[in-house]
Amino acid sequence: MDVSRRQLLALGLKGGATLGAMAAAPSIVLAEGRRPVMPSGVMSGDMLEDRVMLWSRVDRPARMLLEIADNPDFRGARWLRGPDALPASGLTARLDVDGLAGLDELHYRVRFAALGDHRAVSEPISGRLRLPAARRRDVRFVWSGDTAGQGWGIDEARGGMTTYETMRRQRPDFFIHSGDTVYADGPLEESVALPDGETWHNLVTPAKRKVAESLDEFRGQHVYNLMDANLRRFNAEVPMLAQWDDHETVNNWYPGEWLEDDRYTERSVPLLAARARQAFLEHMPLRQRPEAPGRIHRRFAYGPSLEVFMLDMRSFRDANGRNRSATGGALLGGEQLAWLRQALRRSTATWKIIAADMPIGLVVRDGDAFEALANGAPGEPSGREAELAGLLRTLRDERIHNVVWLTADVHYTAAHHYAPERARFKAFAPFWEFVSGPLHAGTFGPGELDDTFGPRVVFHKAPPEGRANLSPAAGYQFFGRVDLDGESETLTVTLMDAAGQALHRQVLEPQFG
Repeated sequence: MDVSRRQLLALGLKGGATLGAMAAAPSIVLAEGRRPVMPSGVMSGDMLEDRVMLWSRVDRPARMLLEIADNPDFRGARWLRGPDALPASGLTARLDVDGLAGLDELHYRVRFAALGDHRAVSEPISGRLRLPAARRRDVRFVWSGDTAGQGWGIDEARGGMTTYETMRRQRPDFFIHSGDTVYADGPLEESVALPDGETWHNLVTPAKRKVAESLDEFRGQHVYNLMDANLRRFNAEVPMLAQWDDHETVNNWYPGEWLEDDRYTERSVPLLAARARQAFLEHMPLRQRPEAPGRIHRRFAYGPSLEVFMLDMRSFRDANGRNRSATGGALLGGEQLAWLRQALRRSTATWKIIAADMPIGLVVRDGDAFEALANGAPGEPSGREAELAGLLRTLRDERIHNVVWLTADVHYTAAHHYAPERARFKAFAPFWEFVSGPLHAGTFGPGELDDTFGPRVVFHKAPPEGRANLSPAAGYQFFGRVDLDGESETLTVTLMDAAGQALHRQVLEPQFG
């Protein structure tokens, strides 16, 4: 049924009107070219027990209009008026929808009313999501990272970014994107020769023909990924908790860096990172708070048994270097580390999931420098390792149990167990780190382990020795699935491939007291 813009805006202002009350409204026939179009679909995220962020993007200046209900037929639906999508925000709009306490599942429809044509209203796009419950229940979520990297974009003849469809079929309650949500520093070629003689054919847009430097070019990286039907379908059904890493800006960047890369006319990384951050925040359903604009680290309780702590290992780091200073270094930075300590102390959840955009024990090099936490040096923690050592000591001394680390970044999948009896640094309790990815990018690995915190590889899957940057067609794309049993509170972590095959399963029993 078509309705007039005046009627829609009236509904939005009232906030409680229903479609049923409009059954007798006269239809308005609009030429398709006059109607706004939503090319990037809809998305939800940053969900709490009583609220959620809803997002979409439109092709012209328009006002966001939402219809929400507790059922797929939208009986008794409530209308909300969202913000205006304007060029200043890349024509994106998002609304923090509250008043949802006690609701198990939310169904929503998004429309846009053109600001320049009072009769032009878009066709709706629908989405759904499951909200956290106040009671204990089964929970399933998935995580991974790294989308459209190393020259592997959307090949529509091969089905596009199919890992997203495989994850959707797992019917997760939410998704943690562990960073490298886009590759702003990775231009695409229209065709890439594969080792078997076949050709990979990339869908290429103007923004993907060069490295991103302007704000619009950074926006174009996100818009490109959302051209994939698998990702749009996934976003409409699975809420996202998003974090960033380096490739949203440029490979291995750190604050204050000056680029020595001839592909760039803008060499100031602080300026590039500011534009990249704005584009990232515009194109993710990430809640922003007035007291902390631009902040990416945050926490989410998902019922009484599970809490997720989203880290930002990019914004507060020191420069990549030898990473062996006896006085320590920074990957999280003092303010974020203090926030994490305090948040973990206050958490009443049985399981505490730390979503990290970089691994703990894997040595990640940046030329002769080090990009991640580990530095490959023998002996006590030094450089950035000191941050983790202090945090792990706090967890042990204050008996903060059931902390699990999830990460991506290294483009293969692995299960790592850390224990003090194998470690150089002894003042911590054993814990697990699970690595997954890429979602749709080149595959590498396995990586080199640092022994500071005593990691042991329980499982890994990576390309055969001597092979690197395998395309998504090679079958080495990965994600992880986490299942929480609401009754026993057992946590089961399953590492999976893009075909949905379970590669490794680890059952974790909760520890109390």
